[in-house]
Amino acid sequence: MLEFLNNHKIIESAVVLFLAILVRLVITNSLRKIQVKFGFQKSRILVTNKIITVLTYATVIVVIAFIWGVDEKQLLVYVSSFLTILGIAFFAQWSILSNITAGIILFVNYPVKIGDTITILEKDNDTTGEIRDIGAFFITLKTPENEFITIPNAIILQKNIKFK
Repeated sequence: MLEFLNNHKIIESAVVLFLAILVRLVITNSLRKIQVKFGFQKSRILVTNKIITVLTYATVIVVIAFIWGVDEKQLLVYVSSFLTILGIAFFAQWSILSNITAGIILFVNYPVKIGDTITILEKDNDTTGEIRDIGAFFITLKTPENEFITIPNAIILQKNIKFK
């Protein structure tokens, strides 16, 4: 009887993993079509694909954990801890996590892309430059003087930006 249950769990786990791979392939193809249709840069699509892949496989791990009988209360502790850290990331201005969260927001839902020229409007000193890279922590700008400046992603979301 125990062998039957383990075989059943193995089959269910394999089906969940197969479905996750299938969903990932469909999403990857959809992202390619979106890139062509809307003219998004390849780097933005790659990062979005990575985020979706991580979320998909995290879901697979949770579902497989339930299949194999992990206690829901233990899983709830891990999920609530993760959501707490994510909540801190959204509100803590100084946090590295806030820069990562801001980086995801910039990749997914921000009107500028790599190659655009922007001016960051500040009280005393405006900064103008061409966006060279949008990373997990920083945006890199190339100024008209050919200097490279890195600015934390969280700062970019807080400042007024002028597009050129």
